[in-house]
Amino acid sequence: MPKLADKSLEMSGAHHGLGRAVPSRARTARESEGLLARKPLRVLHVIDRLGMGGTEYAMLRMIQGLEGAGFEHRICTIRGFDGDLARAQGLTDKVHVAGRTDAGYQFVLGRLIRVMRACRPHIVHSRNWGAIEAIPAARLARVPFAIHSEHGYELDMLSGLPARRRIFRRAAYAMADAVFTVTEELRRYHARQAWIPAERIHVLPNGVDTARFAPRPEKRNEIRERLGLPKQSFVVGTVGRMVKIKDHRTLLDAAEILASRGVAIHVLFGGSGPERSSLEEACASSASLAGRVKFLGSVADVPELLNAMDVFVLPSIKEGMSNTLLEAMASGLPTVATRVGGNPELVGEDRFVWLFEPGNVTDLAVRLGRLAGDPGLCCELGEAARERAASQFSLDGMIARYRDLYLAVASRRGIRAGSRT
Repeated sequence: MPKLADKSLEMSGAHHGLGRAVPSRARTARESEGLLARKPLRVLHVIDRLGMGGTEYAMLRMIQGLEGAGFEHRICTIRGFDGDLARAQGLTDKVHVAGRTDAGYQFVLGRLIRVMRACRPHIVHSRNWGAIEAIPAARLARVPFAIHSEHGYELDMLSGLPARRRIFRRAAYAMADAVFTVTEELRRYHARQAWIPAERIHVLPNGVDTARFAPRPEKRNEIRERLGLPKQSFVVGTVGRMVKIKDHRTLLDAAEILASRGVAIHVLFGGSGPERSSLEEACASSASLAGRVKFLGSVADVPELLNAMDVFVLPSIKEGMSNTLLEAMASGLPTVATRVGGNPELVGEDRFVWLFEPGNVTDLAVRLGRLAGDPGLCCELGEAARERAASQFSLDGMIARYRDLYLAVASRRGIRAGSRT
């Protein structure tokens, strides 16, 4: 393998023990005056598909936070986009599609180059494997700067990546001006897979809107009544895609154990996906779960749904950095999550959130049973989780880190926003 060129960013310390790709504050202030006083810095974000996933929502929150602050953003998708989501976000005229919507292999290098030449961005920022071709495309299209980031796992990644993916990732990382992940654990994983030192990859964690996601105890009963839940029931739930890697079945099995023991438990599932039908069948075949589980599909008002819960459960087999876990913590919910991926980094091990091994139904049932019988402990854990989310993972902090990153890479050759360099 060829040796990677050294393209490290200047580091300004750590964020919760994680390296972060930001320049020094003094230098950033000078760059801000020089770069953004002229014309906006144009950023083209490339993703596999614009839908209702955690990676996409983190990207959209960042775009909203930087829009009008000296930046212009456009989005290029490989496999299309959710039209309702694009309209709701006011992005209809800012989304380009480079490929087809089907799931098969596509070679989109040429189409990506054409999109880039039409948009003329200063920076291309691709996310995850599905958009990694944007890095060589950016080089061929003579885009000044290219960034790639990794945000999570798919089930087929757990046993390691195929050799062709590892080789292509290594080559793309070498072409990029900056590469980052959202957790330290993901950084170590991708460094191993691409045969490079972990120090070559930086960490830029997600943030959560703690004003939107906040405890609303005064609305709890109203929301529960609307959902058809008994006011005094013990309500646990989760939000996310119904796919195998999220392992909703473990939560369902734990709830069945508690229900059979007389706990007045009800379960809320927010989200949709291919696993929903099998989960509904499991509920239908269980006498203990009859009338206790609600499948709500895609949820427009996630903060409201979280405020209907007593406990949030994240039973995933693997996670990058879970936005829904952050949102639950910000909402003041005691949370039980699997000890996988970035979850321990996010929650500080067992101090704010109880962690259990993936697939361990018995352990999850024990932890939920204890919380069901101890409202005081629920309040204590919920308050601690809220404080950690607000102090360590704020949305403003995330937006500032992205702003610093973009300014840092743009300043490398003295580029000024709006120039034709």
